[in-house]
Amino acid sequence: MASLGEPFIVGDLMVPNRIVMAPMTRTASPGGVPGPDVAEYYARRAANKVGLIITEGTYVNRAAAGAYENVPHFHGERALAGWAHVLRRVHEAGGRIIPQLWHTGVVRTATEPPAEGPSGLGLDGAPAGKAMTQQDIDDTVAAFAEAAAAAERLGFDGVELHGAHGYLIDSFLWKNTNRRTDHYGGEPASRARFGADIVRAVRAAVSPGFPVFFRLSQWKLNAYEARIAENPDELAQMLSPLADAGVDVFHASTRRYWLPEFDGSTLNLAGWVRKLSGKATVTVGSIGLDNQYGEGEFTQGFTRQAGVTGIDELVARLERDEFDLVALGRTLLANPDWAALALRGELARSVPYDPAVLTTLA
Repeated sequence: MASLGEPFIVGDLMVPNRIVMAPMTRTASPGGVPGPDVAEYYARRAANKVGLIITEGTYVNRAAAGAYENVPHFHGERALAGWAHVLRRVHEAGGRIIPQLWHTGVVRTATEPPAEGPSGLGLDGAPAGKAMTQQDIDDTVAAFAEAAAAAERLGFDGVELHGAHGYLIDSFLWKNTNRRTDHYGGEPASRARFGADIVRAVRAAVSPGFPVFFRLSQWKLNAYEARIAENPDELAQMLSPLADAGVDVFHASTRRYWLPEFDGSTLNLAGWVRKLSGKATVTVGSIGLDNQYGEGEFTQGFTRQAGVTGIDELVARLERDEFDLVALGRTLLANPDWAALALRGELARSVPYDPAVLTTLA
């Protein structure tokens, strides 16, 4: 497991190993304020050698940003005070932590304020909410920059922008939800302009060594076969504006890390993103699970898959420099000590994932 234990440096951040806690929405922050239980939840993973924690998605200061109740905000005095306590506990435990900044976009079901997206279309292609005006776009870009500045001011170790899974930034990237005819629509590079504007504004709001991560995916909520790029050339066109704007690390979200992304290569999405952008990448997708995420109901969508628990394939890909960091989600819910076990070569002691752990903040 030596490669998992190697440090990783980006900007002013030194991650002591290659193990990352993936962002997972827990809806455990009433009124948008993370409490002491949230702080201990993250600190437990930090104390057990998780190198970097990426928090659950946190709403930026935009009225239409939120789609779900009890998700933490990253604005306002009370919410930021809650995050300051989370940060303090994680750092005391020896961990590093970055907040994921989020606008849910067209996924929002509330009618007031309406959902907002590039073209007023939901993930199913049906009308949903409103198409954003230039003023809406400018205000949203500013909200992300404000949140990033707050994260650095509080002492966080970087930020991640949620540009995956059909949420706002991703809905601009995907041609099915972006039908705009202005400079935010059309070709892949133009569809990436909104995300690049956010990255550029965030980069200007923080110090040069403050890392900016960007999460992207092909798949969307309940649209697992969706693709923002059909081939490496389209993906390269999309990545270039984002990388040029200042992304330091791309976090490539897949459901199964071992599957090739495009024909003719064994590279997964993180591998292709690293190759095409020249930036560091995070891979994720059923790492450490003895079940794999499927098309079923969200908390029960797992099918038995022999051999997924083993990480020999993961380590081999890491040693080939296919990606730089490995993120785990549900595995770390069932096993807060997974990172410590992996680094000691004791994964036989880990326990299987059970969806029942989603009902607790253990």
